[in-house]
Amino acid sequence: MPDPARMLLDLLILFVSAKLAGALFMRLRQPAVVGEILAGIVIGPHALNLFQHTGFHDLFAELGVVFLLFMVGLETDPTSLLRVGRQAAAVGTGGVILPFLFGFLLMHGLGHGWNESLFVGAALTATSVGITARVMSDLRRIGTRVARIILGAAVFDDILGLLVLAVVSGLAAGALSAAHIGLLVVEATAFCVLAVVLGRPAVRRFSPHVHRLVGGTSRDPLFALAVALCLGFSVVADKIGLAGIVGAFLAGLLFAELREAPELRRSIEPIYEFLVPIFFVLMGAKVDVVRLMTWQVLPIGLILTALAIVGKLIGCGLASLPSGRWQALTIAVGMIPRGEVGLVVAMIGLSKGVVSVDVYSMVVLMCILTSLLAPPPLRVLLSRPDVGEVAPEGPAAEGRP
Repeated sequence: MPDPARMLLDLLILFVSAKLAGALFMRLRQPAVVGEILAGIVIGPHALNLFQHTGFHDLFAELGVVFLLFMVGLETDPTSLLRVGRQAAAVGTGGVILPFLFGFLLMHGLGHGWNESLFVGAALTATSVGITARVMSDLRRIGTRVARIILGAAVFDDILGLLVLAVVSGLAAGALSAAHIGLLVVEATAFCVLAVVLGRPAVRRFSPHVHRLVGGTSRDPLFALAVALCLGFSVVADKIGLAGIVGAFLAGLLFAELREAPELRRSIEPIYEFLVPIFFVLMGAKVDVVRLMTWQVLPIGLILTALAIVGKLIGCGLASLPSGRWQALTIAVGMIPRGEVGLVVAMIGLSKGVVSVDVYSMVVLMCILTSLLAPPPLRVLLSRPDVGEVAPEGPAAEGRP
């Protein structure tokens, strides 16, 4: 049993390091998540060794990633997903298929096992909605047609990526067979459809009565219900062979359209601000930077990064060509940052013992580099007059409303 004083000191070190590094990178106009990961690398056991990693830290990391994906779901409007234009759906699909194939074929061609190669491919499918949205918001381009396509496609390919992760996680636990793949796809699809189709109306109908049922025992009954469903869906997803974060994401979707959703987000925010930065610092702490800089690891990590960029440029760019050449390039560049979801996939693979520390470090390097390299050219492209045109309003508008 770890010393309580030591555990509290570790939390202090992790939290303060995350906040300082995140604030510094925000001042540098870079994603806070990159600063948090780099802080973890610096203070982790492979560098300054300011804390000793234990199962206690893994618990915080698991809670952090659950609430991260719950918040992503809570901020994703399901109706907007259903209305997203065909072009955004095509861009999202192209942004999943090619990067997945590139990552899988590279690792499998280098002699890595099926499961490890599949996890790397899954990590390459993600797009960080937060990083791209921040750049567009800073430039006041969030209302443009291009921005709507990017955001709609990013959400679409994150959902596809979570389904890919669900299938890959199940495959890692069993034999690789057509029947097994089919069963996992059916399970993942059924869970998602039932959760959204049945869960959304159930939450809308039940939420007004929550105050009457538990109002005397809770100052924020809806918050209590949301946390319970978040943890419950995560458990169910894990038990049926899917990743727990899929359940957390779906639980967030259930509350996204409620009238009280903004208040719920404000209630969840303190938990998010505490746990999620610690999660990213702990992810960085698992990177062996000395090993990463060796000739066996660094070149493959750089090749993986190049394939991650090329996969999005080709897959998303070709799908968005109907919008015009410069618009297509802007959309493709906006889909490059991997950020949080790619890191989550790598962490799950490492925790399951499927991904080695070397491969994990390569994926983290890819996530950091894509998150750093994409914003500067995206800012330049969004500044072009022919790209920054305001999107038309109403049902005819393409992309996410």
